[in-house]
Amino acid sequence: MSLEDRIAQGRGDIPADLVLKGGEVWCMITGARIAGDVAICGDTIVGIGEEYQGCRELDVSGAVLVPGFIDTHLHIESSCVTPLEFERCVLPCGVTTAICDPHEIANVIGLDGIRYFLDAADAMLMDLRVNLSSCVPSSPMETSGASINAADLRPLAEHHRVIGLAEFMNYPGVLNRDPVCMDKLRAFSGRHIDGHAPLLSGKDLNAYIAAGIRTEHEATTQAEAIEKLQKGMRVLIREGSVSKDLDALAPVLTPLTAPYMCLCTDDRNPLDIAEEGHLDNMIRRLIGHGCDPLSVYRTASLSAAEAFGLKDRGQIAPGKRADIVILDDVESCRLRSVICGGVPVDADAFAARAQLRDIGSNTVKLPRINADMFRMPGAGKTPVIGIQHRRILTDYLTEHIKATAGDRVPDPARDLARISVVERHGRNGNIANGFVRGFGIKSGAIGSTVCHDHHNIALVGLDYQDMVVAAERLAQIGGGFVVVREREVTAELALPIAGLMSDRPFEEVHAALIELRRAAREIGVILSEPFLQLAFLALPVIPHLKITDKGLIDVDRFAII
Repeated sequence: MSLEDRIAQGRGDIPADLVLKGGEVWCMITGARIAGDVAICGDTIVGIGEEYQGCRELDVSGAVLVPGFIDTHLHIESSCVTPLEFERCVLPCGVTTAICDPHEIANVIGLDGIRYFLDAADAMLMDLRVNLSSCVPSSPMETSGASINAADLRPLAEHHRVIGLAEFMNYPGVLNRDPVCMDKLRAFSGRHIDGHAPLLSGKDLNAYIAAGIRTEHEATTQAEAIEKLQKGMRVLIREGSVSKDLDALAPVLTPLTAPYMCLCTDDRNPLDIAEEGHLDNMIRRLIGHGCDPLSVYRTASLSAAEAFGLKDRGQIAPGKRADIVILDDVESCRLRSVICGGVPVDADAFAARAQLRDIGSNTVKLPRINADMFRMPGAGKTPVIGIQHRRILTDYLTEHIKATAGDRVPDPARDLARISVVERHGRNGNIANGFVRGFGIKSGAIGSTVCHDHHNIALVGLDYQDMVVAAERLAQIGGGFVVVREREVTAELALPIAGLMSDRPFEEVHAALIELRRAAREIGVILSEPFLQLAFLALPVIPHLKITDKGLIDVDRFAII
């Protein structure tokens, strides 16, 4: 639509393209409830608080209208579906803007993965923005399928969907002025640089922020969030399928801090989205914690827009993008409908989208393996990865483990399972073994190619031959999740797109995840989300003890044990 059309429709000289009639606009700045119609021209709001005529009119009587929600940091790959299916899953939950970091697929297939998401953004109803992946790989202590440097990223920096540089996970590299890190930071100096600095404090945090890093989603305690706010960072409250920080951070969200806080999901799968929701779930839970409702909705919209430089949204006001969530109830965030870019969200709108090209097939190149490769010779004091419930931080535990026939064997009585990572990109065939506590597994094995961020094959089990079966089945189906018991695959989900995403509708993925959860429980697994939990055990930039294909990683020392 032309500038003249927007002015004419805003004045009421001609009918607006779309008019929402009978609701109240909730102003995110003053808190006022503004009666009157909302006039929309194309994808832009052109009038509020007055009476308008429209070429199309929607009755929203009795509803409260709030700006569309903005997920400020997520990896769509972790939803296990394509960007178009992800949109179909979360847009009805009110998420009209998402800021993604495609570093999962980039770690498997490189720049082609980032370009895939940029192409997807142009086909989607929601406004998908991309922060360019800063850590491919996340550290030198893993084998990924690709490597991306500053020179690779510069040509993409001016793409209309790009905001800036995604979460800078290699915080030790920043603090130690690693030349590769410095090149990337300099290349995006003055633009938005997203942070990732779990437990960083004091002078180290000062130095990290001084590098130009503006936002941070790894705060897990009130004290950590407050220090980061006081030092100028915008804090993103995260509630994913594994990383659940909302309960801990809810007391930090007040009318005073709300302009400087945002919401994000980071990694959330279709099972949780279907059963709980997305940002709408975060909103209702924060209000349930006693947070001021206006502050919560502002954090989900206007504060997020301001934090990431998206000046055209976050308010229902003339000149802003027509992203509107129509609520029947504010306290419970009960949605009636959603308008995204001036388009009512329904099945017809989804059906009109262009389809995406196929990408990332045949990426699982399994080396020849056998059960003996999962043995751990030796005996005595042994490092053990300790899972922290509802968190991606892990404990660095130690246990005295005796040798049985020359092998430190798993011990279900002490909840000591074998954890192994098998390199799957065809680079070196590495296999690393360790122990993990927290799965509760009693038999069999589980396996996954979703293994942050290098996405090699991760396995947890008690029976080495079952672990072999799991790895081989993952190779046969092009990646995904499997549960194995007594040499038989009892549940699986194929993720043939880079070993990370399904090419099926999200309803089918949801059903498969339910079966995987059931099968995992049958072999004793007690975690509510075992596969994403497993994925994070291989991320060597999250304290304290992790494992990659190169071995156990002491994250505090940033060194391979």
